[in-house]
Amino acid sequence: MANECRESVRPTIALAMGDPAGVSPELLARLLAEKDVTASARIVIFGDRRILDGGAEVAGVSLDIDTVAEEAQVPAEQVPAGQVPAEPARPVLVDLKNLDPKDVTPSTATLAGGRFATENFRRALLCAAAGKAHAVMFTPFNKKAMRFAYPAYDDEIRFISDTLKDDSPAREFNVLDQLWNARVTSHIPLSEVANAITADAILRNLSLADSCMRAAGFARPRIAVAGLNPHAGDGGNFGREEIDVIEPAVNEAIRRGYAAEGPFPADTVFLRAKRGDFNAVLTMYHDQGQIAMKLMGFDRGVTLVGGYSFPICTPAHGTAYDIAGKGIANVGATRQAMLLAIRMASRARA
Repeated sequence: MANECRESVRPTIALAMGDPAGVSPELLARLLAEKDVTASARIVIFGDRRILDGGAEVAGVSLDIDTVAEEAQVPAEQVPAGQVPAEPARPVLVDLKNLDPKDVTPSTATLAGGRFATENFRRALLCAAAGKAHAVMFTPFNKKAMRFAYPAYDDEIRFISDTLKDDSPAREFNVLDQLWNARVTSHIPLSEVANAITADAILRNLSLADSCMRAAGFARPRIAVAGLNPHAGDGGNFGREEIDVIEPAVNEAIRRGYAAEGPFPADTVFLRAKRGDFNAVLTMYHDQGQIAMKLMGFDRGVTLVGGYSFPICTPAHGTAYDIAGKGIANVGATRQAMLLAIRMASRARA
């Protein structure tokens, strides 16, 4: 498989099956039934064939995949360098046999589900870290279940860093079509946000956003920086973070060559970005951007974890326990997550 990464035109995506009690199994089955997607990359899935078959039954689709017992059995794609094989390889499932369907409690976060998802994710990450895949994707996790299995699990970044033993300054990005949302702070209490907003943090996250967006195909990303306070502080009437911290950081970013502007009031900046004035918005805290992005396209939004040596993508929505097993889960965001992973992996190889 390591040779395949050098010989095949198509990138290899390591795909981890997510929480088994939600919509993850049916979303994965729907994705694997989309031939245009599976023809664009070599997909290596980590999980349990029985769980995937259950998802296919719920989704009402047939699976055309190969199954192997060990990662070493994943076949290499033997083609001359620079050429595309006449027929794309079928997705391959590395069947870890790590969850009996009878141990799944539908629509419930459990230790069993958390162990399943964390093991699949760990195997996919290590596959990419070993150079056997060019990007990682996963279907939705449930953080409560993940913490049952891995008590230190604050979020995906913590788990990734622990697994890879990599302390790179990674960050989550929300992607909706051609509009991106980056953020200076993420999973911290709102009461701690103001003290965490520093010029260094703004510049670091703006630089990472610029780098990740260039990796996704933007020549020179135009990034709007949101204020922290109502009306971006209203000239100091509602706080001085914009005057003392954010605006100087934006000016320094411009001096360094970034296409940055701001700070802008957070309640209107996404309207300007949506109409095309900017390619991205750098917000100061988690929900400041998440709410806007999910309102604009919940069924298409993607979460990208950037800052590691390979991109990591997932649909931005959660496990949707309320509709699990009903066969109505929308595959749109899952499809977009895979397409972004493929696009970034392909560009990195080029």
